[in-house]
Amino acid sequence: MSLARRERFALVDTMAAFGPDARTLCGEWTVRDLAAHLVIRERRPDTAPGILIPQLESYTEGVRRKAAARPFQELLDEVRDGPPLWSPLWAVDSLVNTTEMFVHHEDVRRGSPGWEPRTLDPADEGKLWSTVRKMGRMSYRKAAVQVTLATPDGERVTVHKSGAGEVVLTGAPSELLLHAFGRDEVEIEMSGSPADVESIRQLDRSV
Repeated sequence: MSLARRERFALVDTMAAFGPDARTLCGEWTVRDLAAHLVIRERRPDTAPGILIPQLESYTEGVRRKAAARPFQELLDEVRDGPPLWSPLWAVDSLVNTTEMFVHHEDVRRGSPGWEPRTLDPADEGKLWSTVRKMGRMSYRKAAVQVTLATPDGERVTVHKSGAGEVVLTGAPSELLLHAFGRDEVEIEMSGSPADVESIRQLDRSV
């Protein structure tokens, strides 16, 4: 079973365990709101432009709110089922949903105090490392210093070059990926001058 499918199933189980009103790391969204987002993302392609085009955002949000009003279990069942055959995402599930499901799974797990990072299979960490090596160039593009990602076992990649300073972010690929996606509830080490490190802490990492 692909990592995307395993994370999808685990995400649904975690959503069910935390309940519809639990907080997530997605701003003001609850677990119910996040589930509704995932459902319309895979089943309402007409809402996709609203994710990128501000003028269409209100339409997408209206559809999501309507979906969120449905029974919670129905939402969970549709998230678990994944994209239907007619969805543009069906044929590329592993390609486009590995990071989506992993990051949102952690959004639920880490939305409340007391979370701890999971220990992932090394092969899964390898897949996430491959992803963060690529997307880090986008996430840290606004940095005023050089940004290098490093893993505890010695892997390194510079994802952004700028200025005279450098900040090295060290952690498991899964933790680095979450940071690259703008999450602060992560276990990573930042090394560099205090000012440079603080600039990365405050950096807009949205993609």
